Amino acid sequence: MNLFANIDNIYFAGIGGIGMSALARYFLAGGYNIAGYDRLRSELTEKLSAEGCIITYQERINEIPPAFRSSNTIVIFTPAIPSTNIILNHFIEEGYHVYKRAAILGIISEHSRTIAIAGTHGKTTITTLAAHLIKQSTVDCTAFLGGISKNYNSNLILGQGEFTVMEADEYDRSFHTLTPELALITSMDPDHLEVYGNHEKMIEAYNTFAARIRKGGKLVVNSNIRHLIRDIEGVTIFTYGSDEGSDFSIGHSAIKNEAYHFEVKSPFGTLEKLVWTIPGKPNLQNAVAGISLALFAGVDINEIRKSLLMFKGVERRFDVRLDTGKIIFIDDYAHHPEELNFLIDSVIQFYGGKKISAAFQPHLFSRTRDHAPAFARSLDRLHRVFLLPVYPAREEPVEGVTSSLIFDNMTVAERALVTREELLEELKNIETDIFITIGAGDIDRLVEPVRKLLEERNK
Repeated sequence: MNLFANIDNIYFAGIGGIGMSALARYFLAGGYNIAGYDRLRSELTEKLSAEGCIITYQERINEIPPAFRSSNTIVIFTPAIPSTNIILNHFIEEGYHVYKRAAILGIISEHSRTIAIAGTHGKTTITTLAAHLIKQSTVDCTAFLGGISKNYNSNLILGQGEFTVMEADEYDRSFHTLTPELALITSMDPDHLEVYGNHEKMIEAYNTFAARIRKGGKLVVNSNIRHLIRDIEGVTIFTYGSDEGSDFSIGHSAIKNEAYHFEVKSPFGTLEKLVWTIPGKPNLQNAVAGISLALFAGVDINEIRKSLLMFKGVERRFDVRLDTGKIIFIDDYAHHPEELNFLIDSVIQFYGGKKISAAFQPHLFSRTRDHAPAFARSLDRLHRVFLLPVYPAREEPVEGVTSSLIFDNMTVAERALVTREELLEELKNIETDIFITIGAGDIDRLVEPVRKLLEERNK
């Protein structure tokens, strides 16, 4: 990759993001010096520091390490960094080579047999599963994950194989930089409308992504959205789903000993005696999707059977953090109404008629504005709901857009607008069978305090 010739140092503006940190780890493993800035100290940034990255948290030019102010430095930034960021603008004004994260992934994609997974929900679990199945086989792979794999305790998997597995991020049309050999699309529910303007333009962006698949490549699509994807010259399209008409579908399935025992019907034949321990039938479809990619990558059926059983899942994706016998505590990254429905369906299907309560932190003012009624309908399915303030991420506040927009559309009687501190007070007296923390913002910082509080109360 010529871009990195004569480069010793790589600086990451927004290094603490899940995608940026995977890239930082990748280049650190490749022998580059890594430094970066992030607004907040987190468990992930602490781990990066321990691994050898230099990370600062003050938006000041003098915080940039001296070694990274030389011509053998390039800069990578995330769209989550505001355009007004002092450090990013310093590098731009001084003439450094500055690249979006998506551009770097695009370059990596060009130089490997890329497997890319796109979709508004489910892609992190599928990406992580596909990577795990390939990694544990004789095929092997490298993978950039949108979450922390519980099997590898990382969002980066390094391997010696020809394949690179990566999430294809639809935000800001980032996935248009990729040139995969094999791709999968899980869903195309309306999201990031602040970027696309409307749902139709978002669907068109997915078709543009699909058209970037290399000639002779393959695309696997959820059968529910196949009609929205145009045929592509030189690319073979397959479907997956729960209906029998899908190319990859769920055959017989049953729950035994808190696990799904099932079979998958596929163009490669029927895969029998499969065991999947991640709760919820929607997640079973994710398993079928991941298996389809592994099969196309050349993984043996027996290797898939063994590795699937050992798959532990992804942190913050139906992440059971506590089960005392009296209360179950689950943490999840869901931040779109359909993801909420997916999560709630899974909880209900796996745990039956238990009383379910949750704390939800809306992510982005634009998403809250665009989907407030849909969020309300999803949350109304719960027994009790606590709404935290909107997490802004990259956005500035929008007048009139707060968590009250969702609250006012809800009908469930037991609901409240709370701060972090008020939530912890409320949980000291809550009566519920299952409690869930939900959101893609900094609600993850509440997970450990909530776990400790609930464990103490329910010994």
